[in-house]
Amino acid sequence: MRLGEEHQELRTAVRSLLARHEGAAAWGPLTRQIGAAGLAVPEEHGGAGCGPVEVHVVMEELGRVLAPLPYLGSAVLATQALLAAGDTELLPVLADGRATGTLAWAENGSWCPEDVHARAVHGPGGWRITGVKEHVLDGAGAGVLLVVARTDAGLALFHVPPESGGVTRTALTTMDLTRPQATLSFDGAEARAVGGDAGQALARVRDLACTALAAEQVGAAERCLEITVAHVKDRVQFGRPIGSFQAVKHRLADAFVRVESARSAALGASWAAADGSPDLPRYAAVAKSVCSEAFSAVAGEMIQLHGGIGITWEHDAHRYFKRAHGSAQLLGSPARHRGRMAESVIGPCGPGAGRSA
Repeated sequence: MRLGEEHQELRTAVRSLLARHEGAAAWGPLTRQIGAAGLAVPEEHGGAGCGPVEVHVVMEELGRVLAPLPYLGSAVLATQALLAAGDTELLPVLADGRATGTLAWAENGSWCPEDVHARAVHGPGGWRITGVKEHVLDGAGAGVLLVVARTDAGLALFHVPPESGGVTRTALTTMDLTRPQATLSFDGAEARAVGGDAGQALARVRDLACTALAAEQVGAAERCLEITVAHVKDRVQFGRPIGSFQAVKHRLADAFVRVESARSAALGASWAAADGSPDLPRYAAVAKSVCSEAFSAVAGEMIQLHGGIGITWEHDAHRYFKRAHGSAQLLGSPARHRGRMAESVIGPCGPGAGRSA
């Protein structure tokens, strides 16, 4: 599971661009110069025709700098939802960055299909949606809103024009300020059905999103370790760098093993997705669980080994720690994904066991 020369070139290009353009200002150059928004979009719909491994590379680099960009919500969740549903009408505007998209899915803090209560009703004027969606990535500013709602026939995916009546978007003040989220309320909002039964489509979108998020977590964890290693080389206590103390070496060695183990899990899921493996759900669950816990642990070590400065606003340590906590819960907690792995091996194991994240 090694990245090829083209992947390394993509990594270099993305890292260089992010070094020149900080924060939200990177989105335009990233889409225009590298075509990152359309990496996973087929060429006939304006994209690059690449796949999950290329997305993995970009997500790692975005994770390293905690880029506050709508990549996960637009280039992964929204794009993959359209591809899985077989609806390509909106793909060109997402692929070239003319608009960003998002997938409004979660309700009551859950990404379980069983917990979707938003209702879509078909009448003389078409479909109308009523309900509330939480944790919508970049939901306050996305131009393409895709909404998961329940119909009499089951779950379905809908496109809701954001400017239509009955849509209220409320930006949230989140602990992780680098990951904008919003609550979306729909009160009889006009909608267009996208594809048919969304059950299988959402399962694939979840796996691909978990795979991409795991790559982001690896990139961020790796950067935490780099910053911490540099600090313990420079920080002097008792006349010697604290990195020379055996206890500190052991903690850094453990952190290194966590990062590399997480990298293997994330790459395994990306390659499984690229190869169309039927085991992707298991690989994705492993990656989301392992990478979430590795990032949280390494970010925690970063805080500890920096001492007091690690919790000051001026240092980046607290930003990585907050991203680690937030991303661990996004798309389902590590415990939920371990439950998915258990179900794939031994089947449902009790009340509520089938409620996959």
